[in-house]
Amino acid sequence: MSDYSVGENTVIYAGTVIGDGCRIGDNVVLGKQPALSPRSTAKREELPPLELGEGTVVSTGSVVFAGTKLGARVILGDQSCVRERCELGDDVVVGRGSLVENDTTIGARTKIQANAYVTAYSTLEEDVFVAPCVVTTNDNFMGRTERRHALRKGPTIRRGARIGGGAVLLPGIEVGEEAFVGAGAVVLRDVPPRALVVGNPARQIRDVPEEELLPD
Repeated sequence: MSDYSVGENTVIYAGTVIGDGCRIGDNVVLGKQPALSPRSTAKREELPPLELGEGTVVSTGSVVFAGTKLGARVILGDQSCVRERCELGDDVVVGRGSLVENDTTIGARTKIQANAYVTAYSTLEEDVFVAPCVVTTNDNFMGRTERRHALRKGPTIRRGARIGGGAVLLPGIEVGEEAFVGAGAVVLRDVPPRALVVGNPARQIRDVPEEELLPD
């Protein structure tokens, strides 16, 4: 039997896998099946159980859906939410009040700070930094026309990229490896690797300095 702790008033749905050393806070919900509206375009299927890796911390009031896998030593802040069919690597941090939508992949050691919104069908690679109140989007048609279904896609944020507070990333864009998106920027198109972009619309003003790059 796994050695873990569970707080008060927490709901753990049948089949949920909890690794050794996990700490589950008060008023948490683990392994919830999604309740979809009749018009939802999300997949309708019975999802496999949620899996939490060893040493993971799920803080007060958090909700983690079925069909998701969290790596080892993940930290989910108070009132955060991770939807179905997501995969979070080892040592990922999701800050207080942040939402990771369905079908999203997040690489090891990535940090998502408070009140960020990571839209469905996004990819964040390893060592990404997402500052507070960042907003990502995945639908250029905002629910209109059938054409949107084939084009719906969140951003891809490559290894070591950093996204500043309050930035907005439009659907399907790619932020290159080690790129830097300044606070409040509105990113309409792909950002090259190591580029530093600012403004609305975001524009490149220089490259990220060598001393700021991650070790190989």
